[in-house]
Parts: sequence; C-alpha cells; structure tokens
Amino acid sequence: MLQRPRRRCEGTAMGVIVLDLRPGLGIGPFSLGMPICEAFAQVEQQPNIYDVVHVKYFDEDPLKLDVVISFPDHGFHLRFDPWSQRLRLIEIFDVKRLQMRYATSLIGGPSTPATFVAVYAVFGPTFPGIYDKERGVYTLFYPGLSFAFPIPSQYTDCCHNGEAELPLEFPDGTTPVTCRVCIYDSSTDSKVGVGSLMNKASAPPLPAGSLYMEEVHVKLGEELWFTVGGQHVPFGASPQDVWTELGRPDGIHQKQVDQMVIHSASDPRPKTTLCGDYFYNYFARGFDILFDGQTHKIKKFVLHTNYPGHADFNSYIKCNFVIHATELDGAYHQDMNSSKSSITPGTKWELVKEILGDCGRAAIQTQGSTSNPFGSTFVYGYQNVAFEVMKNGYIATVTLFQSF
Repeated sequence: MLQRPRRRCEGTAMGVIVLDLRPGLGIGPFSLGMPICEAFAQVEQQPNIYDVVHVKYFDEDPLKLDVVISFPDHGFHLRFDPWSQRLRLIEIFDVKRLQMRYATSLIGGPSTPATFVAVYAVFGPTFPGIYDKERGVYTLFYPGLSFAFPIPSQYTDCCHNGEAELPLEFPDGTTPVTCRVCIYDSSTDSKVGVGSLMNKASAPPLPAGSLYMEEVHVKLGEELWFTVGGQHVPFGASPQDVWTELGRPDGIHQKQVDQMVIHSASDPRPKTTLCGDYFYNYFARGFDILFDGQTHKIKKFVLHTNYPGHADFNSYIKCNFVIHATELDGAYHQDMNSSKSSITPGTKWELVKEILGDCGRAAIQTQGSTSNPFGSTFVYGYQNVAFEVMKNGYIATVTLFQSF
C-alpha cells in the first residue's frame, strides 16, 4: 500500500467537504469509467482537499483485486477494474465524513445524518430493498445508487421475506442510519451493494470509436497495427509518417545513452549522457517510439502495461498490446488466430517462456534505486523483442526492435 505524504499535522481535523452526487455517473470530480490516471490528475489539482491518499492493490497478483484510491479523511474510495484500470465503483464507507449534495438537498456529514427517512425524503420512493440476514444489513436501491442500513438484531423482524416497509422506522421511533453508499453504472440494471453485490459493478461501456484500451497488434520485427483506426506503423517510418497516422505526440524527449551498451560490441565508453536518438511519447496510448537521431527513422517501440508497483505507474495509459508469436525452427511466425501463442499485458512471464522458449539469464534493471521504492525489475531479451518483468511475474514494458 502506498500513501502520499501528509501535508498537515496528524490529529488536525479537516472540515467536511461537500461533493455533488450524480447517481449512476459519479461524485464530485470523479466519474464512473474514468481511467485511473485521470482520477490521480483530479487529486493532484486539489491537494488541499485530497491531502491524504492511500493507493491499495494486490502486489502479488495485480489483476486479481481492484486497484483502490482511498480518501480516509473523507470516508470514501474509488474502485478501479484491475484489467481496464477504469473506475467501476465509488464506495462511501463513512457517511459522517462526507456531505453529498443532490439537486438542492444535502445529506451525510455530521449535520445531516443519512437516515432511512432522510434518504427517502431526498431521493423519493423506490422499490423495496434487499435484507441480508447474515450481515444484518438492509440495502435500498435507486438507479445507479444504493444505501446500506445496519438493522439491529432485536428489530430484524421488521424485515419480512427479505423486504422492509418504506419508510422504515423501528418500534422505538428511531430510524437506521446509512453505513455505506455505492455509486455505480446503472446501464446493466444490476443491484450493487455490500458483500458479493459489490462485485456486480462494472465500468460503463466505452463510447464508439474510443481509443482507450485499443488493441495494438504486434508483428515482431515489422510493425504495430492499431485496430480501431486501422493504422499501420512500421519500423523505419519517419516522424512525418507517425504524425500522419497517430497525430501529435504527447511529449518529445532526447534519449539518454543506453546503460545496456556495455553488453554490446560497440564502444562502451559514451562521451555524454545523451545521444542523438529521440522519443515520441504517446502517454495517453501507452507507448513510446524511438527514432534514430541520424536517419530519423523508427528503431524501437516501447509498450507500457501501467501496473501498480512499477516505477512508471500512472505515467502512461495501459497499452493493450497483442503479440502473436511462436518459435518454430528458431524463427518467429505470426499466427493471428491462435490465442495460445498470444502475449498480452495479462500474460505472466512463465507463460511467455512457454511460448517463446527460455532465453537465459536476465539483466537486472534498478530504475535508480535511491528514488524507486518498488525495487529492481528483470529484462529478458529475444530476437526482435525484450521484456521487462516485475518480481510478481507480470510484464512491465515490452521493447520492440529489429535484430540484424
């Protein structure tokens, strides 16, 4: 778990913030379906509000559980699908710490408790909810929105056949207070709440023609093929070709001397830390393109998986590459219809070795150990491709080149 440094003294209370609640869409600046990098950008733009941030993920298997951005001071967190890295669920776990504004009404926070009666008054009538007897929780559903209420054991008989009367009041005249609020996409008509119901939330569909998570097919030693726009970008293409096919890059920077040059037959004593080669960075599409500084032709592609636990996390959108390759008679052959020989961002290193064969020992890459809290990675090289692999066995980057 990562935690940003606190900008204020421990124990200093921060005022309750007010965020606009948009059922089925989002809350405040956070919208369902947004990529995780956009959520981080919103956090960075308002550091005085979101000054304590926890980032949680399962380091051993980052595709198994959600990536979570949590705001403990404000009582809510954002759950991102681990594969697409898009926001699938907003969960408010401490309603006393966050005040929500819906239309002209306020609910939540210390001054306006989110009681069952208050929720009913603000959001209006709805169908009877679901009572979870094992958890002792009654969940009330609206389109794209749910409220969970704990029911004391002495009042469980108020819920008949899993349903409760509306509005719910206990015999002593009190009403339950919301313990959890979920905001989720309502296009699938799923009911999302506590426990297993939480898993039903999914990110809304991408709009037609979206380039996010576009499949990028790799022909080793030849080209990249972008499936949405149909562009083909081969090795040897010029900067003008790339601008024409992919548009203006998000960034351009000069390449530093490759630290791996000492393992090559060339002069291992560079006279400067920079060389003439330069990168086009397409951060929003998850890859870099390296041009030769003399010929101005493409010599490398670098594809990024954007896994948490890597030094480049949140620098790139995830590149959804598909490498079709099998090793037959020592040469790579493309097999565009065989998923068994495909390598994607979800392919672990052991399976890569089954597909391509063993390549021997890895080179260790530290990324500058003094500033990198995640430790070293391992680089394995094959003909036309090199894989940077994290300690959990997942691919961090893929570097494509032409072997001569």
